[in-house]
Amino acid sequence: MTITAIRERLYGYIREADDDKIKNIYDLFEDQMAPVVDWSEDKEFVAELNERVRRCEEGIDKGVSMAELKASLARMKDERSNRSVE
Repeated sequence: MTITAIRERLYGYIREADDDKIKNIYDLFEDQMAPVVDWSEDKEFVAELNERVRRCEEGIDKGVSMAELKASLARMKDERSNRSVE
């Protein structure tokens, strides 16, 4: 099916759809309609990330390894499941 044919079918669906269907169609495509922002081009954001990395590397801010994070999440999950059993 050509793009033109797809457009015509979509126009037809929209013209005939009730308000709830229009809202649902819009919600489906809302993320696609938002402009895409390339964070790597935002100089302030990149500078903030670089500062955070520097602070971690110099020991100013404490970081955690991926293994520590996973262990912490596993403990929290166990605690939560134990609470729901009691």
